Amino acid sequence: MKIAINTRFLLPEKMEGFGWYTYEVVKRIVEQHPEHEFYFFFDRPYDSKFLFSKNVVPVIMSPAARHPVLFYWWFEFGVKKALKKYNIDLFFSPDGYLSLSSSCPQVATIHDINFEHHPKDIRWDARIYLRRFFPKFAKKADKIITVSNYSKQDITKTYNIPEEKITVIYNGASEEFRPLSLKEKNDVKQQYTKNHEFLLFVGALSPRKNLIRLLTAFERFKERQPGDPTILLIVGDPMWGKLNIDLPEKIKNQVLFTGHLPLSELTK
Repeated sequence: MKIAINTRFLLPEKMEGFGWYTYEVVKRIVEQHPEHEFYFFFDRPYDSKFLFSKNVVPVIMSPAARHPVLFYWWFEFGVKKALKKYNIDLFFSPDGYLSLSSSCPQVATIHDINFEHHPKDIRWDARIYLRRFFPKFAKKADKIITVSNYSKQDITKTYNIPEEKITVIYNGASEEFRPLSLKEKNDVKQQYTKNHEFLLFVGALSPRKNLIRLLTAFERFKERQPGDPTILLIVGDPMWGKLNIDLPEKIKNQVLFTGHLPLSELTK
């Protein structure tokens, strides 16, 4: 069987949620099924470390799909053409975007549809695209994978999708994560918080991640525990350009932003 996979989020310099999901799931599928041939669809030059096995054929299709207009072009023209050119039997999209005009069987992972319920949490152009096309993607998909029973119920109800079309497969953790020794823990605290205990947030910085509520909770924690030296460590970059966050004066010196960190740092 020839299986094509949307791998546009496998980025060598900056892997985030969709990228790591794609990496962990696709790597296992490819390695465990040498009897199939896999075509990885990239939207820019790729790193060879993402070609997990000899049964992978990389395909680059430009332009880079990082804007709603280019999303449409990439999937409706580039992906459709490649699916036909390589005689693909199945297309898997780990970020939920599909080619609506292709007749190839397609499987989509739709992680959530938060944008339907909190549209103001994302940039206006992305909001318009997602709310217009994801109902179509959900109906187009031959099978939908999602990551929780809540999301399954939400997709079923919001898009009127039969429950039997959706399979819940829970997220896991990379095998790189492991228990740390006491010395390793102390080294991390020394590196990031000058040996203070800390609370950790990891994720792209956007309103939909509920950062304001997190900061409010941390401020209340500090009010109830005066003198507690615990630091709030926030790891990640803004999702849509610059994100302005006004920290309350009481916690301004107790919240640290690291920016994006590689997996080698996150697993410490």
